Amino acid sequence: MIRPFTPARRRGVEILDDPRVRPDTRARSMADVVRSNTLLGGRRAVLREIDAALQSLGRAGLVLDVGTGLGDIPAAAAAHAHRRGVALTCVGLDGAESLLRTAGGRQAAAMNVCGNALLLPFADRSFDIVLCSQLLHHFEESDGRRLIAELDRVARRRVIVADLRRSWVAAIGFWIASIALRFDAVTRHDGVVSVLRGFTTPELRALVERAVGVSPATRRALGYRLTVSWAPVGRSGA
Repeated sequence: MIRPFTPARRRGVEILDDPRVRPDTRARSMADVVRSNTLLGGRRAVLREIDAALQSLGRAGLVLDVGTGLGDIPAAAAAHAHRRGVALTCVGLDGAESLLRTAGGRQAAAMNVCGNALLLPFADRSFDIVLCSQLLHHFEESDGRRLIAELDRVARRRVIVADLRRSWVAAIGFWIASIALRFDAVTRHDGVVSVLRGFTTPELRALVERAVGVSPATRRALGYRLTVSWAPVGRSGA
């Protein structure tokens, strides 16, 4: 059931989805995304799930961040884990090579890989934790299921997906905040479209269930964020 403040999910068109966007435009807008993650709850939502996942790792772990952008999320995860005595080695994957070149000087990733999120270039169960933050809403239903299945395939211990909770309040709030924070016009446009492409809690849970056959743990977070996490299907060892 869709509530009054929750619009029907829309596809829309995000400017940065076009691979022909100039690298400087993409980098400028993604720098705004880093600020948004910091100030509007994206980073906090992921770190809460990372904190819970650290308990299964012991002293070290290998993390993949799919759709890493400028690498702010894995960098924050590694710093958070370090404060808790766990050494995380992070690998970032993104489809935009120009972003990865910029990210290389900003994060402590062991490696950045330019690749397709729907066909991850890694063997089964390659990573202890697989992250995917604010990427899933870019995909249609069938490709969304394919993405989730790929995240599940390469994870050993935990998959964490974070995305946006769809709401008129969130869309309007982001627009106002983006003006106050002087975000680029591309960021303002794409941010509102992203919110309207986002999910309700039941929708995101059901998408995971259809993709991999498990019911994930779901949580809301401040800033109209949603997270789902689960132990990968058929995981090996521990």
